[in-house]
Amino acid sequence: MDLAQQLFAQLQELPQVEAIALGGSRASGLHDARSDYDVYLYCTAPIDEEARRALLARYCTVMEIGNHYWEYEDNCTFRDGVDLDLLHRDLDGFAADVRRVVEGHEASLGYTTCMWHNLRTCKVVFDRHSRLEALQRRFDVPYPDALRDAIIHANMPLLHGALPAYDAQIHKAASRGDLVSVNHRVAAFLASYFDVLFAINGMTHPGEKRQLGIAERDCRVLPEDFRSSFDTLFASMFTDTAKLDSTIAQLARNLSRCVEQIAL
Repeated sequence: MDLAQQLFAQLQELPQVEAIALGGSRASGLHDARSDYDVYLYCTAPIDEEARRALLARYCTVMEIGNHYWEYEDNCTFRDGVDLDLLHRDLDGFAADVRRVVEGHEASLGYTTCMWHNLRTCKVVFDRHSRLEALQRRFDVPYPDALRDAIIHANMPLLHGALPAYDAQIHKAASRGDLVSVNHRVAAFLASYFDVLFAINGMTHPGEKRQLGIAERDCRVLPEDFRSSFDTLFASMFTDTAKLDSTIAQLARNLSRCVEQIAL
């Protein structure tokens, strides 16, 4: 039994632990020996931090307990050098977040369906009352047209057209030589861009990593000059304002043409 499995067995003994799930490459089977562990710990009540520290110390050489940078989590390194991100979640709260998206069709500015994707693709390691598996079955549904439309309507105007649209913000920042702002606004542009792209393809959002490759592999509708546009974007965003402007415009225009293929 490897270190992760030993840890899971110990966590299952804690009465607060309702379910344990693996995410990321460890869940998809695309991991290698050095891939980290993304572990979701669904609890009915908080587990004391010192109790967690004592338990994790049996298996880990490095521990940061109770980080709040993103979700509430313990960030550790196993004794074999593999990293562990142990995220603590309330199952009811998580279910409510997914329900608002899948059944309530509430869109965000970027990454709208990431939690739904996480639920659909995670590997359940332990499920005391089978509630996590029940959630997986409940939300194993076709991508709702109303959710797709909501994501498009929330995000497309910010690529181009609205007064505070990202393309204008990017142009202003680049013309001033404000490279930090250019980076910030291009990142926001891309968050909305990929939210729309995955939505029009009926795909849940896989998160921030490998989005280009996933889109090329899995999207049935892909904008014209997809890869070459991104190559030009990243080559020019800090060096050539005119090329940056034209590439951002091309990305927005070509995505808009894909949206026009969808009956809204």
